[in-house]
Amino acid sequence: MLTLYHHPFSPSSRFIRLILSEYGAAFEERHINPWERPQELLILNAAGTIPVMVENEGPAICGPGPIMEYLDETRGYAIGDRRLMPDHPDARAETRRLVDWALAKFDVEVIGHLVRERIYKQIMPKSAGGGEPDSAALRVARANIDHHLKYFGYLVASRRWLAGDRLSFADFALAASLSCADYLGEVKWHNEEDIKNWYARVKSRPSMRPLLGEKVLGMPPASTYADLDF
Repeated sequence: MLTLYHHPFSPSSRFIRLILSEYGAAFEERHINPWERPQELLILNAAGTIPVMVENEGPAICGPGPIMEYLDETRGYAIGDRRLMPDHPDARAETRRLVDWALAKFDVEVIGHLVRERIYKQIMPKSAGGGEPDSAALRVARANIDHHLKYFGYLVASRRWLAGDRLSFADFALAASLSCADYLGEVKWHNEEDIKNWYARVKSRPSMRPLLGEKVLGMPPASTYADLDF
């Protein structure tokens, strides 16, 4: 049995939940508020970050990259054409590059600001940094998002999927990140037709349904969030 320690609106955690579903892996969920740095998390991951995954009595696997690689190495070959890591080394490198962009660069410059300021800080006690959103951080995120969307839009306009001809980990990494921004109504879909069409295809997959049903208490999602025909 797999156990995943995560937060529902952590983009990296959402990515792992998506690929667990795509790989048909049953798992138990442990909801973690990372700012609380609970002892059960620190025992598994001294860095105090999520996601963290444990299989049976094995060691903790920490971070989206290592978890992605572990799932592919232990389950990828068994699912044939549905495997999310390409076979060719060049395509594998491109997939890893875009996963890193979606979960690291995009997070640092855009999604992390949005999630922290508009979701986490509404839940966090003031003693942990909760309270009113930082308007400067939100301005940074909103100024940066267009650059990223245009680049991703360029890629999906010239390829069948984000990293190439086949659905890959890269698609789910970006979808996980965008889903958080979309919940908050922070994506101007009318300006980005190519990325909108790509996201509609990923959004319609069964693995996305649990995410699209989640809500932040007291903060309803944007009208586009769960709409497959947005």
